Amino acid sequence: MKSKRIAEKDVIFTTGNSVGKIYIKEEKGRYQQRRRWLNLVLFILFLGFPLLQYQGQQAILFDVSGQTLRLFSLTLFPQDLLVFALLFIFAAFVLFFVTTYYGRVWCGFTCPQTVWTLLFNWVERRIEGTHHQSRALDKGAWTFAKLLKKLVKHTIWVAIAIGTATSFMAYFVPVRELYQQLFSLNLSAVISGWVIVLALCTYLNAGWLREKMCQHMCPYARFQSAMFGATTRLVTYNTERGEQRGPRKRNSSPEGLGDCVDCQLCVQVCPVGIDIRDGLQYECINCGLCVDACDPVMERFGYAKGLIRFQSSSGEKPAKVVRWGYGLMAAVTIIASVWWAFSWQNFEVNVIRDRQALSRINTLGQVENTYTIKLLNKATYAQAFELELVDGDGLQMLGAQPFTVPAGALHHQVVTVVAVTKPEQRMSDLRLRIFAHESEQTETKTTLFYSNL
Repeated sequence: MKSKRIAEKDVIFTTGNSVGKIYIKEEKGRYQQRRRWLNLVLFILFLGFPLLQYQGQQAILFDVSGQTLRLFSLTLFPQDLLVFALLFIFAAFVLFFVTTYYGRVWCGFTCPQTVWTLLFNWVERRIEGTHHQSRALDKGAWTFAKLLKKLVKHTIWVAIAIGTATSFMAYFVPVRELYQQLFSLNLSAVISGWVIVLALCTYLNAGWLREKMCQHMCPYARFQSAMFGATTRLVTYNTERGEQRGPRKRNSSPEGLGDCVDCQLCVQVCPVGIDIRDGLQYECINCGLCVDACDPVMERFGYAKGLIRFQSSSGEKPAKVVRWGYGLMAAVTIIASVWWAFSWQNFEVNVIRDRQALSRINTLGQVENTYTIKLLNKATYAQAFELELVDGDGLQMLGAQPFTVPAGALHHQVVTVVAVTKPEQRMSDLRLRIFAHESEQTETKTTLFYSNL
Protein backbone atom coordinates (compact mmCIF):
# COMPACT_ATOMS: atom_id res chain seq x y z
CA MET A 1 0.00 0.00 0.00
CA LYS A 2 1.37 3.34 -1.01
CA SER A 3 1.92 5.63 1.98
CA LYS A 4 0.95 9.27 1.86
CA ARG A 5 3.30 11.72 3.53
CA ILE A 6 1.72 14.91 4.85
CA ALA A 7 3.46 18.01 3.61
CA GLU A 8 5.16 20.01 6.33
CA LYS A 9 3.21 23.14 5.36
CA ASP A 10 -0.07 21.30 6.09
CA VAL A 11 0.89 20.31 9.65
CA ILE A 12 -0.90 22.53 12.16
CA PHE A 13 0.67 21.18 15.34
CA THR A 14 3.01 18.41 16.38
CA THR A 15 4.41 17.30 19.72
CA GLY A 16 8.11 17.26 20.35
CA ASN A 17 10.12 14.10 19.94
CA SER A 18 10.20 11.98 23.07
CA VAL A 19 13.62 11.99 24.69
CA GLY A 20 12.75 9.31 27.24
CA LYS A 21 13.35 9.91 30.90
CA ILE A 22 14.61 13.36 31.89
CA TYR A 23 17.30 13.25 34.55
CA ILE A 24 16.81 16.48 36.48
CA LYS A 25 19.96 17.96 37.97
CA GLU A 26 19.54 19.41 41.44
CA GLU A 27 20.17 23.11 41.67
CA LYS A 28 20.55 25.51 44.57
CA GLY A 29 19.64 29.11 44.01
CA ARG A 30 17.31 31.89 45.06
CA TYR A 31 14.33 30.61 43.08
CA GLN A 32 14.89 27.05 44.23
CA GLN A 33 15.12 28.21 47.85
CA ARG A 34 11.91 30.20 47.52
CA ARG A 35 10.20 27.21 45.96
CA ARG A 36 11.32 24.85 48.71
CA TRP A 37 10.14 27.15 51.47
CA LEU A 38 6.85 27.69 49.69
CA ASN A 39 6.43 23.97 49.07
CA LEU A 40 7.20 23.26 52.72
CA VAL A 41 4.42 25.62 53.77
CA LEU A 42 2.03 24.02 51.28
CA PHE A 43 2.93 20.52 52.53
CA ILE A 44 2.33 21.54 56.14
CA LEU A 45 -1.04 23.04 55.23
CA PHE A 46 -2.05 20.01 53.16
CA LEU A 47 -1.09 17.54 55.89
CA GLY A 48 -2.18 19.70 58.82
CA PHE A 49 -5.64 20.92 57.86
CA PRO A 50 -7.35 17.53 58.43
CA LEU A 51 -5.70 17.26 61.87
CA LEU A 52 -7.23 20.49 63.15
CA GLN A 53 -9.90 19.99 65.80
CA TYR A 54 -12.67 22.40 66.74
CA GLN A 55 -15.05 21.84 69.63
CA GLY A 56 -14.21 18.14 69.70
CA GLN A 57 -14.77 17.63 65.97
CA GLN A 58 -12.61 17.71 62.86
CA ALA A 59 -12.45 21.35 61.82
CA ILE A 60 -12.42 20.72 58.05
CA LEU A 61 -14.37 17.76 56.70
CA PHE A 62 -16.22 16.99 53.47
CA ASP A 63 -18.97 14.65 54.62
CA VAL A 64 -19.98 12.92 51.37
CA SER A 65 -22.70 10.76 52.95
CA GLY A 66 -24.23 13.74 54.75
CA GLN A 67 -23.59 16.07 51.79
CA THR A 68 -22.08 18.73 54.04
CA LEU A 69 -18.82 20.62 54.36
CA ARG A 70 -17.71 21.47 57.86
CA LEU A 71 -15.46 24.52 58.26
CA PHE A 72 -14.87 25.02 61.98
CA SER A 73 -18.21 26.38 63.28
CA LEU A 74 -19.67 26.64 59.77
CA THR A 75 -21.55 23.78 58.13
CA LEU A 76 -22.29 24.20 54.43
CA PHE A 77 -24.93 22.23 52.56
CA PRO A 78 -25.42 21.84 48.78
CA GLN A 79 -27.62 24.94 48.90
CA ASP A 80 -24.57 26.96 49.96
CA LEU A 81 -22.36 25.98 47.02
CA LEU A 82 -22.69 29.48 45.58
CA VAL A 83 -19.78 30.52 47.77
CA PHE A 84 -17.57 27.87 46.14
CA ALA A 85 -18.45 29.19 42.70
CA LEU A 86 -17.49 32.68 43.89
CA LEU A 87 -14.22 31.46 45.38
CA PHE A 88 -13.28 29.55 42.23
CA ILE A 89 -14.08 32.58 40.10
CA PHE A 90 -11.95 34.73 42.41
CA ALA A 91 -9.06 32.25 42.18
CA ALA A 92 -9.36 32.21 38.39
CA PHE A 93 -9.15 35.99 38.09
CA VAL A 94 -6.24 36.14 40.52
CA LEU A 95 -4.51 33.51 38.41
CA PHE A 96 -5.22 35.50 35.24
CA PHE A 97 -3.88 38.62 36.96
CA VAL A 98 -0.64 36.87 37.96
CA THR A 99 -0.32 35.25 34.53
CA THR A 100 -0.29 38.62 32.78
CA TYR A 101 2.80 39.45 34.85
CA TYR A 102 4.71 36.18 35.21
CA GLY A 103 3.19 33.63 32.84
CA ARG A 104 3.12 30.03 34.10
CA VAL A 105 4.61 30.91 37.47
CA TRP A 106 1.82 28.88 39.14
CA CYS A 107 3.09 25.80 37.31
CA GLY A 108 6.67 26.38 38.36
CA PHE A 109 6.18 27.13 42.03
CA THR A 110 2.86 25.84 43.42
CA CYS A 111 1.33 23.29 41.02
CA PRO A 112 1.00 19.92 42.82
CA GLN A 113 2.41 18.15 39.76
CA THR A 114 5.62 20.20 39.97
CA VAL A 115 5.81 20.03 43.76
CA TRP A 116 5.50 16.24 43.90
CA THR A 117 7.73 15.73 40.84
CA LEU A 118 10.57 17.68 42.45
CA LEU A 119 9.98 15.82 45.73
CA PHE A 120 10.28 12.48 43.95
CA ASN A 121 13.36 13.75 42.13
CA TRP A 122 14.88 14.78 45.49
CA VAL A 123 14.41 11.22 46.75
CA GLU A 124 15.96 9.85 43.55
CA ARG A 125 19.02 12.09 43.90
CA ARG A 126 19.54 11.02 47.53
CA ILE A 127 19.53 7.32 46.58
CA GLU A 128 20.94 7.13 43.05
CA GLY A 129 23.32 10.09 43.24
CA THR A 130 23.64 12.89 40.71
CA HIS A 131 21.68 12.96 37.48
CA HIS A 132 24.74 11.61 35.64
CA GLN A 133 25.06 8.73 38.12
CA SER A 134 21.36 8.03 37.83
CA ARG A 135 21.59 7.86 34.03
CA ALA A 136 24.61 5.57 34.23
CA LEU A 137 22.79 3.36 36.73
CA ASP A 138 19.83 2.95 34.37
CA LYS A 139 22.11 2.09 31.44
CA GLY A 140 24.20 -0.34 33.46
CA ALA A 141 23.61 -4.04 33.96
CA TRP A 142 21.36 -5.29 36.72
CA THR A 143 23.45 -5.93 39.81
CA PHE A 144 22.55 -6.39 43.47
CA ALA A 145 23.50 -2.75 44.18
CA LYS A 146 21.30 -1.49 41.36
CA LEU A 147 18.39 -3.68 42.42
CA LEU A 148 18.73 -2.49 46.02
CA LYS A 149 18.79 1.19 45.02
CA LYS A 150 15.77 0.80 42.75
CA LEU A 151 13.89 -1.12 45.42
CA VAL A 152 14.59 1.51 48.09
CA LYS A 153 13.70 4.38 45.77
CA HIS A 154 10.40 2.92 44.63
CA THR A 155 9.53 1.85 48.17
CA ILE A 156 9.94 5.44 49.35
CA TRP A 157 7.99 6.68 46.33
CA VAL A 158 5.14 4.31 47.13
CA ALA A 159 5.23 5.36 50.80
CA ILE A 160 4.98 9.04 49.81
CA ALA A 161 2.16 8.22 47.39
CA ILE A 162 0.22 6.30 50.07
CA GLY A 163 0.81 9.10 52.58
CA THR A 164 -0.44 11.64 50.06
CA ALA A 165 -3.53 9.59 49.23
CA THR A 166 -4.31 8.98 52.91
CA SER A 167 -3.91 12.67 53.76
CA PHE A 168 -6.23 13.55 50.90
CA MET A 169 -8.83 11.04 52.08
CA ALA A 170 -8.66 12.60 55.56
CA TYR A 171 -10.57 15.54 54.11
CA PHE A 172 -13.49 13.19 53.40
CA VAL A 173 -13.27 10.64 56.22
CA PRO A 174 -12.89 11.65 59.90
CA VAL A 175 -9.16 11.56 60.50
CA ARG A 176 -9.34 9.53 63.72
CA GLU A 177 -11.51 6.89 62.09
CA LEU A 178 -9.32 6.83 58.98
CA TYR A 179 -5.99 6.35 60.75
CA GLN A 180 -7.39 3.87 63.25
CA GLN A 181 -8.60 1.74 60.35
CA LEU A 182 -5.33 2.26 58.47
CA PHE A 183 -2.98 1.24 61.29
CA SER A 184 -5.20 -1.69 62.23
CA LEU A 185 -5.30 -2.76 58.56
CA ASN A 186 -9.07 -2.61 58.71
CA LEU A 187 -9.90 -0.06 56.00
CA SER A 188 -13.27 -0.45 54.35
CA ALA A 189 -13.39 -1.54 50.72
CA VAL A 190 -14.48 1.93 49.53
CA ILE A 191 -11.77 3.81 51.40
CA SER A 192 -9.15 1.23 50.42
CA GLY A 193 -10.14 1.57 46.78
CA TRP A 194 -9.84 5.36 46.85
CA VAL A 195 -6.49 5.25 48.66
CA ILE A 196 -5.13 2.78 46.10
CA VAL A 197 -6.37 4.84 43.14
CA LEU A 198 -5.04 8.13 44.52
CA ALA A 199 -1.72 6.58 45.54
CA LEU A 200 -1.34 5.02 42.09
CA CYS A 201 -2.06 8.35 40.40
CA THR A 202 0.48 10.12 42.62
CA TYR A 203 3.11 7.45 42.04
CA LEU A 204 2.66 7.42 38.25
CA ASN A 205 2.34 11.19 37.81
CA ALA A 206 5.25 12.26 40.00
CA GLY A 207 7.50 9.24 39.47
CA TRP A 208 6.99 8.27 35.83
CA LEU A 209 4.95 10.74 33.79
CA ARG A 210 6.45 13.88 35.33
CA GLU A 211 6.98 16.48 32.62
CA LYS A 212 4.71 14.64 30.18
CA MET A 213 1.74 15.77 32.26
CA CYS A 214 2.81 19.38 31.74
CA GLN A 215 3.63 18.95 28.07
CA HIS A 216 0.78 16.83 26.74
CA MET A 217 -2.01 16.36 29.29
CA CYS A 218 -2.45 19.58 31.24
CA PRO A 219 -4.89 21.97 29.51
CA TYR A 220 -3.63 24.83 31.65
CA ALA A 221 -0.53 25.21 29.49
CA ARG A 222 -2.72 25.71 26.40
CA PHE A 223 -5.23 28.31 27.54
CA GLN A 224 -2.78 30.15 29.78
CA SER A 225 -0.51 30.92 26.85
CA ALA A 226 -3.38 32.92 25.37
CA MET A 227 -2.86 35.45 28.18
CA PHE A 228 0.81 36.02 27.41
CA GLY A 229 1.77 39.31 25.87
CA ALA A 230 4.77 41.47 25.15
CA THR A 231 4.65 42.76 28.72
CA THR A 232 4.53 39.33 30.44
CA ARG A 233 7.71 38.55 32.37
CA LEU A 234 8.86 35.13 31.28
CA VAL A 235 12.09 33.20 31.73
CA THR A 236 14.03 34.49 28.73
CA TYR A 237 17.43 33.87 27.23
CA ASN A 238 19.23 36.99 25.98
CA THR A 239 20.10 35.89 22.45
CA GLU A 240 21.96 39.07 21.49
CA ARG A 241 24.24 38.77 24.49
CA GLY A 242 24.61 34.99 24.53
CA GLU A 243 25.19 34.10 20.87
CA GLN A 244 27.33 32.76 19.40
CA ARG A 245 27.61 30.30 22.24
CA GLY A 246 30.68 28.18 22.83
CA PRO A 247 33.13 26.89 25.48
CA ARG A 248 36.06 29.01 26.65
CA LYS A 249 38.45 29.44 29.54
CA ARG A 250 37.50 31.48 32.58
CA ASN A 251 37.97 35.23 32.52
CA SER A 252 38.43 35.20 28.76
CA SER A 253 36.47 36.89 25.98
CA PRO A 254 37.07 35.00 22.73
CA GLU A 255 36.24 36.88 19.56
CA GLY A 256 33.03 35.85 17.85
CA LEU A 257 31.53 34.24 20.95
CA GLY A 258 28.82 35.58 23.19
CA ASP A 259 28.53 35.12 26.95
CA CYS A 260 26.89 31.66 26.77
CA VAL A 261 29.58 29.08 27.49
CA ASP A 262 27.30 26.25 26.30
CA CYS A 263 27.62 24.37 29.59
CA GLN A 264 24.14 22.81 29.15
CA LEU A 265 23.31 23.35 32.83
CA CYS A 266 20.14 25.25 31.96
CA VAL A 267 18.93 22.15 30.11
CA GLN A 268 20.02 19.70 32.80
CA VAL A 269 18.09 21.44 35.59
CA CYS A 270 14.89 21.95 33.56
CA PRO A 271 12.03 19.81 34.94
CA VAL A 272 10.39 19.65 31.50
CA GLY A 273 13.61 19.03 29.57
CA ILE A 274 13.57 22.02 27.23
CA ASP A 275 16.40 24.29 26.13
CA ILE A 276 15.43 27.84 27.07
CA ARG A 277 17.96 29.11 24.54
CA ASP A 278 15.68 27.92 21.73
CA GLY A 279 13.22 30.70 22.53
CA LEU A 280 9.75 30.84 24.05
CA GLN A 281 8.16 27.39 24.38
CA TYR A 282 4.78 26.50 25.81
CA GLU A 283 6.38 23.70 27.88
CA CYS A 284 8.31 26.23 29.99
CA ILE A 285 6.75 26.43 33.47
CA ASN A 286 8.65 29.56 34.59
CA CYS A 287 10.25 27.73 37.51
CA GLY A 288 13.45 29.79 37.31
CA LEU A 289 15.76 26.78 37.76
CA CYS A 290 17.65 27.66 34.58
CA VAL A 291 18.21 31.15 36.03
CA ASP A 292 19.65 29.59 39.19
CA ALA A 293 21.92 27.41 37.06
CA CYS A 294 23.13 30.16 34.72
CA ASP A 295 23.89 32.99 37.16
CA PRO A 296 26.68 31.15 39.07
CA VAL A 297 28.30 30.17 35.75
CA MET A 298 28.27 33.77 34.57
CA GLU A 299 29.80 34.82 37.90
CA ARG A 300 32.58 32.21 37.64
CA PHE A 301 33.47 33.33 34.13
CA GLY A 302 33.50 37.00 35.11
CA TYR A 303 30.35 37.93 33.15
CA ALA A 304 27.32 39.83 34.34
CA LYS A 305 24.41 37.81 35.68
CA GLY A 306 21.08 37.77 33.93
CA LEU A 307 21.90 35.98 30.69
CA ILE A 308 18.77 34.00 31.53
CA ARG A 309 16.25 35.90 33.62
CA PHE A 310 12.64 36.88 34.08
CA GLN A 311 12.02 39.59 31.54
CA SER A 312 9.28 40.85 29.24
CA SER A 313 9.97 41.23 25.56
CA SER A 314 8.98 44.90 25.66
CA GLY A 315 10.34 45.73 29.10
CA GLU A 316 7.05 47.38 30.02
CA LYS A 317 4.34 46.61 32.56
CA PRO A 318 1.04 45.06 31.46
CA ALA A 319 -1.54 47.54 30.23
CA LYS A 320 -3.64 49.14 32.94
CA VAL A 321 -6.81 47.94 31.23
CA VAL A 322 -5.72 44.33 31.63
CA ARG A 323 -4.38 44.77 35.14
CA TRP A 324 -7.36 46.69 36.47
CA GLY A 325 -9.80 44.51 34.54
CA TYR A 326 -8.68 41.30 36.24
CA GLY A 327 -8.26 43.11 39.54
CA LEU A 328 -11.76 44.58 39.31
CA MET A 329 -13.34 41.22 38.57
CA ALA A 330 -11.46 39.65 41.50
CA ALA A 331 -12.66 42.49 43.75
CA VAL A 332 -16.26 41.99 42.58
CA THR A 333 -16.16 38.30 43.48
CA ILE A 334 -14.66 39.10 46.89
CA ILE A 335 -17.42 41.64 47.55
CA ALA A 336 -20.01 39.07 46.49
CA SER A 337 -18.43 36.48 48.81
CA VAL A 338 -18.48 38.94 51.73
CA TRP A 339 -22.11 39.77 50.99
CA TRP A 340 -22.92 36.05 50.96
CA ALA A 341 -21.12 35.57 54.30
CA PHE A 342 -23.07 38.37 55.99
CA SER A 343 -26.41 37.26 54.56
CA TRP A 344 -25.84 33.56 55.28
CA GLN A 345 -28.28 31.99 57.73
CA ASN A 346 -27.40 28.99 59.87
CA PHE A 347 -30.82 27.56 59.14
CA GLU A 348 -32.90 27.18 56.00
CA VAL A 349 -36.68 27.07 55.91
CA ASN A 350 -39.28 26.28 53.25
CA VAL A 351 -43.02 26.81 53.55
CA ILE A 352 -45.10 24.36 51.48
CA ARG A 353 -48.84 24.77 51.06
CA ASP A 354 -51.17 21.79 51.24
CA ARG A 355 -51.52 20.73 47.61
CA GLN A 356 -54.63 18.63 48.17
CA ALA A 357 -56.90 21.63 48.71
CA LEU A 358 -56.36 25.35 48.25
CA SER A 359 -58.52 26.02 51.29
CA ARG A 360 -61.23 24.42 53.39
CA ILE A 361 -63.98 25.38 55.85
CA ASN A 362 -63.63 24.19 59.44
CA THR A 363 -66.45 23.30 61.84
CA LEU A 364 -66.78 26.95 62.89
CA GLY A 365 -67.33 28.06 59.32
CA GLN A 366 -63.92 29.69 59.08
CA VAL A 367 -61.55 29.49 56.12
CA GLU A 368 -58.30 27.73 56.89
CA ASN A 369 -55.15 26.85 54.95
CA THR A 370 -52.60 24.21 55.93
CA TYR A 371 -48.83 24.61 55.53
CA THR A 372 -45.88 22.31 56.07
CA ILE A 373 -42.79 23.95 57.52
CA LYS A 374 -39.48 22.28 56.56
CA LEU A 375 -36.58 23.67 58.57
CA LEU A 376 -32.95 22.58 58.22
CA ASN A 377 -30.65 23.49 61.10
CA LYS A 378 -27.25 24.11 59.49
CA ALA A 379 -25.58 25.04 62.77
CA THR A 380 -23.25 22.72 64.67
CA TYR A 381 -25.49 22.97 67.73
CA ALA A 382 -29.19 22.45 68.49
CA GLN A 383 -31.42 25.50 68.08
CA ALA A 384 -34.86 26.46 69.35
CA PHE A 385 -37.22 28.10 66.83
CA GLU A 386 -40.49 30.02 66.95
CA LEU A 387 -43.02 30.76 64.20
CA GLU A 388 -45.23 33.83 64.04
CA LEU A 389 -47.43 35.66 61.57
CA VAL A 390 -46.35 39.00 60.19
CA ASP A 391 -49.11 41.59 59.65
CA GLY A 392 -51.66 38.82 60.00
CA ASP A 393 -54.76 40.97 60.60
CA GLY A 394 -57.78 38.72 60.85
CA LEU A 395 -55.59 35.59 60.70
CA GLN A 396 -54.62 33.17 63.43
CA MET A 397 -51.98 30.41 63.33
CA LEU A 398 -52.68 27.08 65.03
CA GLY A 399 -50.15 24.39 65.93
CA ALA A 400 -47.18 26.76 65.86
CA GLN A 401 -45.51 25.61 69.07
CA PRO A 402 -41.82 26.39 69.70
CA PHE A 403 -39.61 23.50 68.67
CA THR A 404 -35.96 22.49 68.89
CA VAL A 405 -33.97 21.07 65.98
CA PRO A 406 -30.71 19.13 66.56
CA ALA A 407 -27.55 20.14 64.71
CA GLY A 408 -27.72 19.26 61.00
CA ALA A 409 -31.25 17.85 61.32
CA LEU A 410 -34.33 18.49 59.17
CA HIS A 411 -37.56 19.27 61.03
CA HIS A 412 -41.13 19.07 59.67
CA GLN A 413 -44.02 20.87 61.28
CA VAL A 414 -47.60 21.32 60.07
CA VAL A 415 -49.40 24.55 60.94
CA THR A 416 -52.87 25.78 60.11
CA VAL A 417 -53.76 29.42 59.45
CA VAL A 418 -57.39 30.37 60.09
CA ALA A 419 -59.22 33.49 58.94
CA VAL A 420 -61.11 34.58 62.05
CA THR A 421 -62.82 37.28 59.95
CA LYS A 422 -64.17 36.90 56.46
CA PRO A 423 -61.34 37.46 53.91
CA GLU A 424 -61.87 40.32 51.50
CA GLN A 425 -59.93 38.63 48.68
CA ARG A 426 -59.87 35.12 47.32
CA MET A 427 -56.04 35.19 47.36
CA SER A 428 -53.74 37.26 49.56
CA ASP A 429 -50.12 37.22 50.70
CA LEU A 430 -49.23 35.48 53.93
CA ARG A 431 -45.92 36.18 55.68
CA LEU A 432 -44.38 33.87 58.26
CA ARG A 433 -41.41 34.82 60.40
CA ILE A 434 -39.05 32.18 61.82
CA PHE A 435 -36.84 33.18 64.72
CA ALA A 436 -33.79 31.22 66.01
CA HIS A 437 -33.16 31.84 69.71
CA GLU A 438 -29.49 30.76 69.91
CA SER A 439 -28.19 32.63 66.87
CA GLU A 440 -30.85 35.37 67.05
CA GLN A 441 -31.30 35.13 63.29
CA THR A 442 -34.63 35.75 61.62
CA GLU A 443 -36.04 34.79 58.25
CA THR A 444 -39.35 35.76 56.71
CA LYS A 445 -41.13 33.65 54.11
CA THR A 446 -44.01 34.79 51.93
CA THR A 447 -46.68 32.41 50.67
CA LEU A 448 -50.36 32.63 49.68
CA PHE A 449 -53.59 32.35 51.66
CA TYR A 450 -56.61 31.18 49.64
CA SER A 451 -60.29 31.71 50.39
CA ASN A 452 -63.29 30.11 48.66
CA LEU A 453 -65.82 32.54 50.17
